[in-house]
Amino acid sequence: MKLFKSILAIYILLINFSMYAQSKFDKVNIKTTPLSEHIYMLEGSGGNIGVSIGNDGVFIIDTQFAPLTPKILDAIKKLSNKPVKIVANTHHHGDHTGGNENLGNLGATIIAHENVRKRLLEQSPKLALPVITFNDKLNIQMNDEQVVIFHVENAHTDGDVMLYFTESNVLHTGDTFFNARYPYIDISSGGSVNGYINAVKSGLMFVDDDTKIIPGHGNLGNKTEYTTFLNMLETVKVAVLEEISKNKTEDEVAANTSITKIYDDLGYGDHFINSEKMRRTFYISLKE
Repeated sequence: MKLFKSILAIYILLINFSMYAQSKFDKVNIKTTPLSEHIYMLEGSGGNIGVSIGNDGVFIIDTQFAPLTPKILDAIKKLSNKPVKIVANTHHHGDHTGGNENLGNLGATIIAHENVRKRLLEQSPKLALPVITFNDKLNIQMNDEQVVIFHVENAHTDGDVMLYFTESNVLHTGDTFFNARYPYIDISSGGSVNGYINAVKSGLMFVDDDTKIIPGHGNLGNKTEYTTFLNMLETVKVAVLEEISKNKTEDEVAANTSITKIYDDLGYGDHFINSEKMRRTFYISLKE
């Protein structure tokens, strides 16, 4: 009887969580921002989506959460009557890949770095998996322009890619750029501070004063904001390394608000990653 009650309690908890999650997504609106004649940025809940429309069909970057797929498709239908032909994932996290299965069911071809497929294999159904993977770089000819997709090593995760639309001058960074906020560096999935900084430097090689930059999270960015983000990363790195050289512990560094104060005052820690988590992550990664 006790076992039955325990199972029943777990079942009720799961039902309540499912209802809460669905209710949460019911309140989400998809915001569409045009970046060029055929490139758009979609914001909802989760990672920002890039969209290319044209005669070849619809090409999208990332898929947010599964319950949002109908809203995302409705937003895309206002831009094009063509089907979603290709989905590119910037990495494996669920707020960027949650809608993969839904779009796979509709016939979309999913593309990602090979490490993304390896990680999704552990948790996702077959239709959510990338069917085309690559190791370093991939070029796609889509809607009258070349899209350069390139891997950046051990940054946010071990499977991050950025995508650059060569004619539209639009860069999608995935979660290797959190505009005006501290980033999440997933050390358990192969991310690292040094890799993250190198990724931003790689992205900057494609950027000029007119480039529109779609961050993984945050508002649409530009070169100035991207450079400011890099300066923040390098400033915090130097400060944490100095503390490590003084044999400070992880907890001491995490508690030292002076390390990130200049950026805390600008609101960088008011989002998913607060300043304490930022300092702790930098310590763990740089101490290795």
